[in-house]
Amino acid sequence: MNGVVVIDKPNGLTSHDVVNRVRRILGQRSVGHLGTLDPAATGVLPIVAGNLTRLAQFYTHAEKIYEGVIRFGFATDTYDADGEPTTPPCDVHLDADELRALAADFQGVIEQVPPPFSAKKIAGVPAYKLARKKQEVALKAVKVEIKEFDIVGLEDDRARFRACVASGTYMRSLAQDLGQRLGCGAHLESLRRTAVAEFVVEDAHTLEGLEQAVRQGSAQDSFVHPRKLLPQFPSVTATDENVALIRAGRAVNLPELSRAPLVKVFLGQRELIAIATRVAGTLFHARIVFPRRNELNIRP
Repeated sequence: MNGVVVIDKPNGLTSHDVVNRVRRILGQRSVGHLGTLDPAATGVLPIVAGNLTRLAQFYTHAEKIYEGVIRFGFATDTYDADGEPTTPPCDVHLDADELRALAADFQGVIEQVPPPFSAKKIAGVPAYKLARKKQEVALKAVKVEIKEFDIVGLEDDRARFRACVASGTYMRSLAQDLGQRLGCGAHLESLRRTAVAEFVVEDAHTLEGLEQAVRQGSAQDSFVHPRKLLPQFPSVTATDENVALIRAGRAVNLPELSRAPLVKVFLGQRELIAIATRVAGTLFHARIVFPRRNELNIRP
């Protein structure tokens, strides 16, 4: 089975755990994901299967939207609710206007230090492995982009937020930094991802729902329609002759729909054949050709 399915990742599973579950559900090895979620986080985890795993390269810098809760009063070593406190607890009295003004300071391109419990590597070793052994973790600040960071509600020592960020941004670090700026400590209490690029939580399926769909023979209905993928690239329907040429590595003339540098090439309505690059005019050459099902080393 080739396609993309949006999974609503439950709390407690790693992204790799979800990939393994989907591999078992679909009965095939060629499965991956489009953007890691922490085990404690829930929400949108796009899963790519079969020949469409090659689409992952186009989502490396995908924009993400989150909703969550930051708890103020103490920080933790993991920067979230699963960690051990690293500062004494203190009483806090949050002011909505002050907090919103401070949140606005974090918008834009900023430098952010990743959490010590993260997959960032130090001399080839993931930081979280060093942190678990109580070894020093000295990670360098990296540039990230926070496009939106809005405080949408306050309740006692907790603030609800919505954020739109570029790839590579750690929401745990954002909570940690906000607590430091206020001088009271803070950590990320809960996090839910509501969108990754064009994939939204309203289209997400539970693992149990996907498994049931497979048993009922309706798994295809759970997958995102291929023409909705990468909406920034126009869709072009190729003739059988052009499809054969594309698969043979030849450049072809395709219908002139726009001056877009890249297009999605389809055979019929659903079969994605290639992502093609414009050479000149209506002449395109395939950047990626997706193998036919019988060319994949997967189980039917």
